[in-house]
Amino acid sequence: MAEPRPPGPQGDGRDSPVAGAGAGAGPRDRAEQAERDLHREDAESDSSADSWSDYGSRDKPGTTLGRTVPDGNVLFPDIFHTDHLLFYERFRAYQDYILADCKASEVKQFIAEYLGKVLEPSGWQAIWRTDVFEVLVGVVGVNFLALKAVVQLSEPFLCESQDGSFTLECMQELLELKEHQILLQELWVVYDESGEFDQTALAIEHVRFFYQCIWRTWDEEEEDEFDYFVRCVEPRLRLHYDVLEHRVPSGLVADYQNLLAKCEELYEKFLNVRNSISSNDSDSEAENVSIVEGLKLYDKVEHLKQKLKLIENPLLRYVFGYQKYGSLQAKGLRPTGAKVTHVVPWTMTASLLHLLARDKLCPESCEGLEIQFHCDPLAAVNACYEGDRVIICPGHYVVDGVFCIADSVEIEGYGLPDDVVIEKQGKGDNFFDCTGANIKISNLKLVQHDAVEGILNVHHGKTTLENCVLQCETTGITVRTSAELLMKNSDLYGAKGAGVEIYPGSACTLLHNGIHHCKEGILVKNFLDEDYEAPKITMVNNMIHNNEGYGVVLVRPVMASEMKDASAQGTKGNTQPTQAGDETACAEGSRQEQPGCVTDELELYKRAGISEQTENNSEIANVLGATSAKKCQMHKKRLSELGFTEADDNLMSQKMFVSVEGNQFKWNGKGSFGIFLF
Repeated sequence: MAEPRPPGPQGDGRDSPVAGAGAGAGPRDRAEQAERDLHREDAESDSSADSWSDYGSRDKPGTTLGRTVPDGNVLFPDIFHTDHLLFYERFRAYQDYILADCKASEVKQFIAEYLGKVLEPSGWQAIWRTDVFEVLVGVVGVNFLALKAVVQLSEPFLCESQDGSFTLECMQELLELKEHQILLQELWVVYDESGEFDQTALAIEHVRFFYQCIWRTWDEEEEDEFDYFVRCVEPRLRLHYDVLEHRVPSGLVADYQNLLAKCEELYEKFLNVRNSISSNDSDSEAENVSIVEGLKLYDKVEHLKQKLKLIENPLLRYVFGYQKYGSLQAKGLRPTGAKVTHVVPWTMTASLLHLLARDKLCPESCEGLEIQFHCDPLAAVNACYEGDRVIICPGHYVVDGVFCIADSVEIEGYGLPDDVVIEKQGKGDNFFDCTGANIKISNLKLVQHDAVEGILNVHHGKTTLENCVLQCETTGITVRTSAELLMKNSDLYGAKGAGVEIYPGSACTLLHNGIHHCKEGILVKNFLDEDYEAPKITMVNNMIHNNEGYGVVLVRPVMASEMKDASAQGTKGNTQPTQAGDETACAEGSRQEQPGCVTDELELYKRAGISEQTENNSEIANVLGATSAKKCQMHKKRLSELGFTEADDNLMSQKMFVSVEGNQFKWNGKGSFGIFLF
């Protein structure tokens, strides 16, 4: 099977500028101008990123599209290979050539006008595909307003169905019932080397993709003052490609598909109820009941539509998606009350069984001990109840799934971490999700590939990580609000984000660890907001080195007083802001950099005679403590404004507990400590 030639720039083209034809014209003029510019673009140099048109070229001999062999037993002719278009190709087609700035109610009209310009009205063959059969047809006309093709059966008759019951007579009868008109998106254009039908094949692909992946049955009722492309097409198109490129967690994808199916089902019920009301003019009790039912259905549909829009929005989808972890339910104690030891052997030998019995299974007494054997670690963890223990024997285990641990269990490798390796197979989401009250993981090496989320997430409860090696892919360990992490004698590396992310209201204790070769070493999330409590952080004797950015980074908003200070110092040329999207970031280095957005209360701690590493530890502790004190002042001010002038000092001054000592920071790209202001 020949793959299509990848026209234009490589990659998904998301960062490529989109050159719109007739950008200053009205919607229809813009589409017509785009068509007139089509041949001119094809004549430009092939080295230009915009020289290739999504619609092929009639001026150049031969097709620019690939071909593919249809599946099945029937020898159908090859068809154009058009279903692997890149993001920027579809984006440009919908924005510049098909939809322009049309409203939701104008979508079908704009598509019809576009097809009228680019689609060959007759003289081509296609495979008509449904869920039940495939048949070769010839196109003799096009009903552009209905988005349908007028077809007749091709000779010789080629048809394939699931049960083989569709004969020539059956298909002729079916076409007569349909008045020989078939939806364009059900047609796959037969391959032609001349290039004459390239535009036809691509146009039908764009229509097919639009109605399969973009269009929703309720879109026509969207308010017309909004640009349909901006409001609906672009976010859905980006979500589609984010899912294809495994940028969205599979759980969130499943949530979206379930919400979409449920919304479509409820919307259909709502339409049925609404139609029954509109066709009945009587003011009866039954009609009043239908009105109430219709209003309830409408509210449910609107609620589901808002959830769908949250997931379609790349900035909000993870805030919404995080809620799914709250549904992890602990099993609790086993009904019999027994606690089981689960053993996972790579290969079990008599000597290994003897060593296990001596060291782990029954060092004192074996009476009443229940042991279960499993073929892989994931199956063992899934079988656990509260208080169970998992012992993983030496070996290299490849798993395809997520360890969701909602009970207090202990997972232990029997041997050194490099001897007990658990590797995540294929692309996926988290590796370990922890919500149990007291989880312990020890003596394991965790290896993550092609991930969407971090290697370990502590959502609730306490998780202890001891003597482990974590080879990360995206972020490393995330300690969520109200969760607690104790990590000691472990090694973490390779994260493309932060090695450890500490959320507000969490507790994180790091003792004798190595955190290296990550984007950032440790990232402390903003906790200055009113609803957030300061995290409790203990860092003792860790080696944080060779990270691309800072060893430790604090994220927090810019205060009003700092804005004034930065403005004043900016006139002197001392500020060093960096732009990041819509935010302004100001990174503070360790001693080497002196940015203008640092206030007096965050002045770097310096004292003659103190070693460099001690100074680094003191600096981090002082800045985190000063930020916590700032939160206390803000909280006290808010209480004072509300009239609480004699509040409990212990309640108001919940300062961050910070213990930072004995840590070593070496060879971090931007320094030992920095602050990201937004």
